Amino acid sequence: MSLPDNNSPWPPLQMAPFYQEMRTDHAWYSGDRTLLARVYQRDEQREDGSRRLWSRLRAPVPGERDRRMHIPLAADIAHTSAALLFSEPPTATVTNSPTQQRLDKLIEAGGVANTLLEAAEVGAALGGVYLRVTWDRDLVARPLLTVVHAHRAVPEFRFGILAAVTFWHELPCEDSGTVWRHVERHEAGRIVHGLYQGTPDHVGIRVPLTERPETAPLAASLGPAGDTIETGIPALTAAYVPNMKPHRLHLESPHGRSDYAAPLYDMLDEIDEVWSSWMRDIRLARARLIVPDAYLRDRGPGRGASFDADREIWQALNVPPTEQGGITLAQFAIRVDEHRQTSEALTQQAVRSAGYSVQSFGLGDQGAAVTATEVTARERRSMITRDTKSRYWAPALADMLHVMLMLDQALFTPGLAPERPRLVFGDSVSEDPQSVAQTLSLLQQAQAVSVETKVRILHPDWDDTAVREETDRILTESGQAVPDPMQSGHLL
Repeated sequence: MSLPDNNSPWPPLQMAPFYQEMRTDHAWYSGDRTLLARVYQRDEQREDGSRRLWSRLRAPVPGERDRRMHIPLAADIAHTSAALLFSEPPTATVTNSPTQQRLDKLIEAGGVANTLLEAAEVGAALGGVYLRVTWDRDLVARPLLTVVHAHRAVPEFRFGILAAVTFWHELPCEDSGTVWRHVERHEAGRIVHGLYQGTPDHVGIRVPLTERPETAPLAASLGPAGDTIETGIPALTAAYVPNMKPHRLHLESPHGRSDYAAPLYDMLDEIDEVWSSWMRDIRLARARLIVPDAYLRDRGPGRGASFDADREIWQALNVPPTEQGGITLAQFAIRVDEHRQTSEALTQQAVRSAGYSVQSFGLGDQGAAVTATEVTARERRSMITRDTKSRYWAPALADMLHVMLMLDQALFTPGLAPERPRLVFGDSVSEDPQSVAQTLSLLQQAQAVSVETKVRILHPDWDDTAVREETDRILTESGQAVPDPMQSGHLL
């Protein structure tokens, strides 16, 4: 498949089911009630036949404030997934020292750690995400690692491996019936660009890139070919990272599944309904005074009457004390326990169905401080999900870092020796320094550990050179360093 044919359906028909699922996932991830209403306007009932809370676009009574409440649990799930994976960035290492220094600079200067957090959060919500390597000589003299969301990509897989991918995005246009799309196709060794003027349902006609100011600078840099950039490397400059596999609705598909694909949609809707009901109880439970008409003060012709509950001094009313029952207080009970227990039960089930421990979301016992080992034990389900996702991330991320090095060598640093890095994911739970110190002290008392081993335990991210230098400093300062007889001149 090359660039889309003129007037072909867009998005492509084979992607329609996946895009529809991603629209639902995006609506819950965003928490936007308008998006939720648009998704469920044609699917108003849950599996049990009850009406969905978000199946209507507006409040039931015209002019009334929409008091439905949304709890952003879907966004919390995606955020927690990203934090478990990349709260501590992975370490990328290569064997060549100059290449390692350049790789570290590319990662730090490009903010790769933040890019990975964004990609992991969106991927958890939409079922997958794309990493793309690009460059802009006028901006910075280095390759850039960027993120493309899955609902803006048309992939081509062979044997489950991404062979090519077409990215696209819509350009702003005042005419609602006209849609301008910039299409960017990545193949091994080249990138092809195209601009289309079409409709919401069809890609339309391909036009020169100079037709739009957003793509005109790109056209000037493409050269005589007009639409193709030769990357100068044999690798694909994009990679797909599935969130989790398999896709439960499309078992043979290489696409990943969302964290909400348990599915959690009905539970998320019911959580919002419980909280909306809870807030309604609070509104109804506000104390209200019911007073007879005779207690109201006339404000004059056409201005109605009122009762001032804050007034302290009143003159006697000419009303028999036994008539109309006097002032009545109306205040309803708030069903706090019922709502809280229902909400907690639904939330915990949704979190478990998504593959996480409830402790990862601040639920359950949150008492005294615990060690990292105890945290890992309590959050074992979350740790298993994290380790599973990291195995999907490692190959794609290593490939893109390798592509960055190859493009850097081809475009910016000619003497560089590109090498595919080895990735090590950091611990999602940092060990308490006091606990580490007590462990090392006990090992020292038992004479069961060397100084070098203690340094490695305390600084697991240090390389051999840093560990050796720190070990030498400790031995020297403590007087344990033994002089080398060959260097001192004292031979036995």
